[in-house]
Amino acid sequence: MHTIQKIFTAIKDFLGTSLYDSATVHISLGTLLLILSAIIVVSFLLKLVRRIVNSKLPEEDKNKFNSIFGFLKYLFYILAVVTVLHTSGIDLTVFLTASAALFVGLGFALQYLFQDIISGILIILDQSLHVGDIIEVDDKVGKVLEIRLRTTRAITRDDKVVVIPNHIFLTNSIFNYTQNHKTTREKVSVGVSYSSDILLVTQLLESVADHQKGVLKSPKPFVLFDNFGDSALEFSLHFSINDSFTDPKLKSEIRYKIAASFKEHQISIPFPQRDVHLYKHS
Repeated sequence: MHTIQKIFTAIKDFLGTSLYDSATVHISLGTLLLILSAIIVVSFLLKLVRRIVNSKLPEEDKNKFNSIFGFLKYLFYILAVVTVLHTSGIDLTVFLTASAALFVGLGFALQYLFQDIISGILIILDQSLHVGDIIEVDDKVGKVLEIRLRTTRAITRDDKVVVIPNHIFLTNSIFNYTQNHKTTREKVSVGVSYSSDILLVTQLLESVADHQKGVLKSPKPFVLFDNFGDSALEFSLHFSINDSFTDPKLKSEIRYKIAASFKEHQISIPFPQRDVHLYKHS
């Protein structure tokens, strides 16, 4: 019995070995081991929770959950350490007071980082943006490749990857071409001379759209007589497509066919002209 008591006493003395000692803070080896144990337990529980939740989520939601979970797990680690320090009798106000200036400096330095992270969490939770969406940011169109906690990656029409800080989606106006549905309505504008047969122009434009690969049959393409321009009668051909990411190429093909069709039917596409009159003063 005496031997067992000596063993417990030795263990107690060992765990009580001081690692840091001051007038207000005392950190022993036992406190350090308790912190490490708490981190290990919290890590095990977090992995268990993540495994259980992932097993019940659909595949498309797993990455979203893991992104948020990856941020929240550090909060749980911090909470575990603070709890251990508090239960060990350590006055945390000393640490908070000593590091107040540091926290202020870090706050200014990391404000955009936290802003991006919070924005990423909101984007994931309200599902305002999805992988595959076609978006327009600062007059650039791209397809979303990946939504991370801090940034979103998209590929532009010229195959360049752009990394967008997530706070941009909350502070700026963003066009999402495909949030409501995958189809978008596009248009191609053209002007013809005032001597042109406007009914024939309308028929030719509709025919081009009807025979263009990639243009949807429903809703049916239509033509609008937009305006009496300075040098031309202005028309616009409206049509729907289901891949707005490649619409510049499709619009180019339509313009080629419009030019060929107008040339075949002798419909001229005018350009601005100005008459200059010179007067000679006697």
